Amino acid sequence: MSGQGTGDRIDGFEAPLHMSLHAPILLGGAPRNVAILNGTIAAAIGLGLQQWLVGLLIWAIGHSVAVVATRRDPAFPAVLLRHIRQKGFFRC
Repeated sequence: MSGQGTGDRIDGFEAPLHMSLHAPILLGGAPRNVAILNGTIAAAIGLGLQQWLVGLLIWAIGHSVAVVATRRDPAFPAVLLRHIRQKGFFRC
């Protein structure tokens, strides 16, 4: 039959997606919202409490953990939030 697609695809019902529509937004390899939150907390400790070294260490460790978690699962912030909100079925 003419006009029919091959296999499970139908002609005219397929559109290309730009990469920016489905790629995660990263800052330095970490998700944008996690990187901003981590930087804000580190800046609050470093500037507000005048603990520069502690703020820098919190930022470096937090950002490194976020980058490793993003490499393993790019959607880790959404999965982590869902895991925290979900109540346990069995009580221990």
